Amino acid sequence: MRRPLLDPTRFQPALLCQTLTLAAALLVAGPAAASIAWVSNEKDNSLSLIDMQSLEVIETLPVGQRPRGLLLSHDNRLLYICASDSDRVQVMDVATRKIIKELPSGKDPEQFALHPNDRWLYVSNEDDALVTVIDTQTSEVLGQIGVGVEPEGMAVSPDGKWAVNTSETTNMLHWIDTSTQTLADNTLVDQRPRFVEFSRDGSQLWASAEIGGTLTILDVASRQVLKTLTFQIKGVHPDKVQPVGIKLSADGKLAFVALGPANHVAVIDAKTFEVLDYLLVGRRVWQLAFTPDQRQLLATNGVSGDVSVIDVQSRKVLKSVKVGRYPWGVVVTP
Repeated sequence: MRRPLLDPTRFQPALLCQTLTLAAALLVAGPAAASIAWVSNEKDNSLSLIDMQSLEVIETLPVGQRPRGLLLSHDNRLLYICASDSDRVQVMDVATRKIIKELPSGKDPEQFALHPNDRWLYVSNEDDALVTVIDTQTSEVLGQIGVGVEPEGMAVSPDGKWAVNTSETTNMLHWIDTSTQTLADNTLVDQRPRFVEFSRDGSQLWASAEIGGTLTILDVASRQVLKTLTFQIKGVHPDKVQPVGIKLSADGKLAFVALGPANHVAVIDAKTFEVLDYLLVGRRVWQLAFTPDQRQLLATNGVSGDVSVIDVQSRKVLKSVKVGRYPWGVVVTP
């Protein structure tokens, strides 16, 4: 009798070995980890952690008093927390979810920004009209820079040359030369500037004015205003339109602006400065953050105590996730 051209019994041991090897590798690797959103709850002195796959809160962590601003180190290993009423910046290890140290931030830290060198932290001290500069590695205060009344928003340019602070009562942007840690210039904007964000290429600075109800876009090289935008939402009184948080997409095509008690997020063409859409979210939307792949945008809604998850491509709200009382800041780790 002729043997078949291919004898299946000849391949069974090799096939079994390959199957077992693959299964073992999958067991070791485990399921792919989902991104985690970290949300500061201003009135609960806590952080809510949201699993971005299930869109559910998976853990609540106690932190300092009145946590507001949040940011990540450039390698995503450390989470910095403005514990405003504790007069401290807390540093949390993302892997262990434990506070590992506290930095001398000055009084009432609210927002901050990290230099590209991953060491210098620029902190706005609302009660003292100061910006405090901290070396995050040595925990030393490198300097304090006098700015306007009620400083709040902070941003550092991608090239590290400028740190910009907003002063709510003085209605100015303050340009700090990071090579000398001194004030170099001031730019007058609309009432109560709250937040600033540089474009990824560093050529533009976007600044929101809460009471002015506007968004100002500046040319960084000249520090001159390129455009001032206003927002008109059908059925919403103009006094309710109070721009706060800003996020620019990595590709430079879109900008998103939280409009406070207007309960909407504005979508802007970042090239033409045209307002494209308004997305209805929760009550008093405050801060924004992209997921690492930039497919989703998260918005903290202080009064309704939840986080809106927005699909960026379709511009649709996918879900509202209940968190603690008065969610303020948000960042997302891979």
